[in-house]
Amino acid sequence: MITIENADKALKDYYLQAVSAQLNNNVSPFFAAIEKNTDNVYGKDVKVAVVRGNTEGIMACAEDAGIPEPYANRYLQISLPLKNIYGTIEVSDKAMRASRDSSGAFVNLVNAEMEGLVSGAKYNFQRMLYGDGNGTLAKIVSADASASSNFKYTVDNVSKLSVGMKVETVTSASVKTEGLTISAVDSETKTVTFNKQITGTAEGALVTIAGAYGNELTGLGAIFGEGKLYGYDKTEEPYFAPYSKSLSSALTEDDITDVLDHMEEHFNSKINMILCSFSTRKKIAKLAAENRRIVNTIDAAAGFGVVTVNGVPVYADRFCPDGLIYFVNTEDFSLCQLCDWEWLEDEDGKILKQVPGKAAYGATLVKYAELICKKPCAQAVLTNV
Repeated sequence: MITIENADKALKDYYLQAVSAQLNNNVSPFFAAIEKNTDNVYGKDVKVAVVRGNTEGIMACAEDAGIPEPYANRYLQISLPLKNIYGTIEVSDKAMRASRDSSGAFVNLVNAEMEGLVSGAKYNFQRMLYGDGNGTLAKIVSADASASSNFKYTVDNVSKLSVGMKVETVTSASVKTEGLTISAVDSETKTVTFNKQITGTAEGALVTIAGAYGNELTGLGAIFGEGKLYGYDKTEEPYFAPYSKSLSSALTEDDITDVLDHMEEHFNSKINMILCSFSTRKKIAKLAAENRRIVNTIDAAAGFGVVTVNGVPVYADRFCPDGLIYFVNTEDFSLCQLCDWEWLEDEDGKILKQVPGKAAYGATLVKYAELICKKPCAQAVLTNV
């Protein structure tokens, strides 16, 4: 007979391991390649001390000359709070009772819930890896002439927006509009309709996931974007500023190899992964094909289709912006986490708990983590592709 107790045991002993494996290995090639550890977690924060390289302290000199003076390393401290990532499942009491005498029916019921949880978790975790830490989905370009009555706005990109999504907007003056729900999306005109009018100046406002502003992983969007990184101003502290080059003409294979050479020559950085959108990867694959090289292979380690440039794999990701090519050394990245995916338990160790006010039982999957790049200046981006 299926009970809450043995359902708890199944979630803890069987489903958790399977879910963790899927979320750790099948999110994206970039995520699969980076290190995951608990080494730099102190309480609720991630603290990483990075050392700026130097060329002093070692020298050749005459036999009777003085030995070189010691060179004091310059340390920079990265300190960030761990981000809270949650996922929930919910099973109605009626469904539990209906499957009480059938283990097969219960398994099918829980499997359906877990598949939905895994799918949503993979989607959002992958999105966060490329995000700016704020859950940004789009930027408002302009408001409809009658936006005060139809609540319709033109945005720069609708690919991450869907009907029913709960969002917020944040203007350049940090004015927030909460409680927004998307009621319509038009991909042809790049317009989105909300359930109410947004507050403040619409032009330039960010459309973000509800409650996510400032609470998501510090993804590639923040690392390669403008403004501060880990509390440091990139213009004042070059160590935290990735190399950036803008193209003035059509992309060539030399443009890519020039960046690879530049990073190794000037930053001693061996780029081992190139990330871009699907449309950009097609351009790169076409360049490789024109040079009569094999372009479609499978990376046996990551399990994803890949093309290569100078032996460096090029991966496409749906969350990588068009017009950009990221060059990363995955050895400089790590996901610092308090723990791997775990179920949230109460004082009695129970996972499934009644949802307040509902005839249903819920369980919450948790992960406390932050993405850290220990050497941002060793990464690069090619823009205007």
